[in-house]
Amino acid sequence: MKIMKAVVLSVMMFCVVPFFTGAAMAGEVNINSADAPTLAAELQGIGEKKALAIVAYREQNGPFALIEDLQKVKGISAKTIEKNKDNLNL
Repeated sequence: MKIMKAVVLSVMMFCVVPFFTGAAMAGEVNINSADAPTLAAELQGIGEKKALAIVAYREQNGPFALIEDLQKVKGISAKTIEKNKDNLNL
């Protein structure tokens, strides 16, 4: 009986854990202060290259005034911003 419970619990964890990854687990990110590794780790559709571009843009042009200003960074679309809107702040 104990083995059966362990198997059932293992299966339940295997099925439940994927639902709590990705955006559901992402933390809030300040686009004016987060470093590239944080941007890449916390935002959907933002890899290392785009994260570095965000930081470079910010260093050259100053802080973002609006979340939507991320579109000024090459490779960042309105769709990417929309996917992450609940995790972005200034």
